[in-house]
Amino acid sequence: MIVIGIDPGLARTGYGVLSTGGRSPVPLTFGCIETSGDCSPPERLLEVHARISDLFDEYDPAWVVLERLFFSRNTTSAMQVSEARGVLLLAAAQHGIPVAEYTPNQVKQAVTGSGRADKHQVQEMMRRLLRLDEVPRPDDAADGLAIALCHINMVQLR
Repeated sequence: MIVIGIDPGLARTGYGVLSTGGRSPVPLTFGCIETSGDCSPPERLLEVHARISDLFDEYDPAWVVLERLFFSRNTTSAMQVSEARGVLLLAAAQHGIPVAEYTPNQVKQAVTGSGRADKHQVQEMMRRLLRLDEVPRPDDAADGLAIALCHINMVQLR
């Protein structure tokens, strides 16, 4: 089973692609889709959609897993993340891929044992659990891996 975890954002969307073919999940790729602030929001959303669609075409995932939006004090940022989430959900629906969602605390709890873990702890746990040579950077990419791993762990528990 291939799972793509996504940490949505307009400026930077982190992703991680994991395969569950062996004893433990294997990272196939991870990284970020970065859009330029010089482009209009519609152009940035179009780029996120096109690039995530390319990932879906390349890896044909069984699941797309998104970080569930939580509202913060910065409503402008929350709106941009919400718009990016909408584009990501649309791409998944266009490709016929089921979507699962987890809160940031659920993801942190699943991969570090603490819902209050910081970014550095998540990055280090991804390095250890996925047997990577280095900590995945930027942290949005580590979050994409963590979201995918959270879902894999939840599916195995069921």
